Amino acid sequence: MSASPSPNGTVEVITLGGTIAMTRSPKMGGATPSLTGADLIAAVPELTTSAQITVEDFRQLPGASLTLADIVALVEHIAKAEAEGVRGVVVTQGTDSLEETAFLADLYYRGELPVVFTGAMRNASLPGADGPANILAAVQTAASTEARGLGVLVVLGDDIHAARHVRKMHTTSITAFASPDAGPIGHVVEGTPRIHNHVKQRPSVPWPSIQQPRVEVVTATLGSDGVLLDALENTVQGLVIAAFGVGHVPTSWCERLEALATTMPVVLASRIGTGPVLASTYAFEGSESDLLARGLIGAGTLDPFKARLLLSAHLAADSSRTEIEAAFATRR
Repeated sequence: MSASPSPNGTVEVITLGGTIAMTRSPKMGGATPSLTGADLIAAVPELTTSAQITVEDFRQLPGASLTLADIVALVEHIAKAEAEGVRGVVVTQGTDSLEETAFLADLYYRGELPVVFTGAMRNASLPGADGPANILAAVQTAASTEARGLGVLVVLGDDIHAARHVRKMHTTSITAFASPDAGPIGHVVEGTPRIHNHVKQRPSVPWPSIQQPRVEVVTATLGSDGVLLDALENTVQGLVIAAFGVGHVPTSWCERLEALATTMPVVLASRIGTGPVLASTYAFEGSESDLLARGLIGAGTLDPFKARLLLSAHLAADSSRTEIEAAFATRR
């Protein structure tokens, strides 16, 4: 299905920084954030045929330095923009954390506007910089009525991804972003977004009511004795285990994880990053069924990083254990 962008609709471009807003600094010897939103828009004259553009310079940070609080504030800003009549929103930021920020925004956003995250793999000083093309495709998507009600989207390389599925799969390639478990939900073709897989919006997570909790990820590795687990009981409010395969850890981890699960939510995800954590296929000590019986919560199809964000959001909302379990159950 497809729909032409509305040239009369206003799309707000919100900038957070990142490679897309970087140029090479002779003084620093490398790329640093320097471009404003106006600079980004000026580099894409074709935008005038896609939508009326407004710009908000919201942050000027590398993607690795954004925080959960930044994204909560961003969603608040988007809600105000929607109330003021904006027809779509594009967020530009660094690709280091884009899959996480878009997912967290998707957890909180309650509206119907097309909200599209984009970025660049090559900074503006490099030949073949991909930022301008990505901004154009993102604006064309945000201006389209077909993109309404689909939740937060990610557009790079003319691919349209659902935030819940997208992952950065390569450190440098301009085709770094993919949705390995689901594929893109559409593409931008000749300036027109074509949506061929309408994803169902999930219920949003309650708004934060307490200070952002500390939630960390611990990864299972060959021969690890789990010493990192010993320091977590009094320092974090939630934990995600990036386990082997379908949800397995070394036997030496089991008793410590069981003890931790009595004091905080401990979520069992897979370090593989694609495919689900299982529930009942294996039965040895340290297997997924053993760990779930010890009180861990299965992450379903969420990778460890997105599982951490879902857990963090619910802890910040002071959700009950039952509510947290239910939230992860919908991800199976």
